[in-house]
Amino acid sequence: MSKGVLEMRLVVTASDYEEALAFYRDVVGLPQLAAFDDGAGHVTILDAGRATLELSDVPHAEHIDTVEVGRRVAGHIRVAFEVADAAASTERLVAGGATLIAPPTRTPWRSLNSRLDGPGGLQLTLFENEAPEFPAPEP
Repeated sequence: MSKGVLEMRLVVTASDYEEALAFYRDVVGLPQLAAFDDGAGHVTILDAGRATLELSDVPHAEHIDTVEVGRRVAGHIRVAFEVADAAASTERLVAGGATLIAPPTRTPWRSLNSRLDGPGGLQLTLFENEAPEFPAPEP
């Protein structure tokens, strides 16, 4: 039985391709799966682990921004990466070229989240789960 979608790719057009590639591959640590140059330009596919699509209505997006940053800052797309250590990962990304918007902050949903602006015009959330993201259903 087919599940329909087999893979989700977030496609980012970066005005400074080399800067974005170096940041996401080398600083964030997304392994390179493939790279192509057909004479018309470059594209690199990076492995970001398991992908999910998180849909939020405007009031909840405003709430998330208020909790994590203290004010509304995100556009309609924000990329979130789960990390083992939000504080260390935030420091590494800032040292590698990201701009800090908000340091790691404990959230009501039991995670430690930071917010950054990354190359390619992407706003990033780094999150460290302190509890299972999807608890097992009750029997």
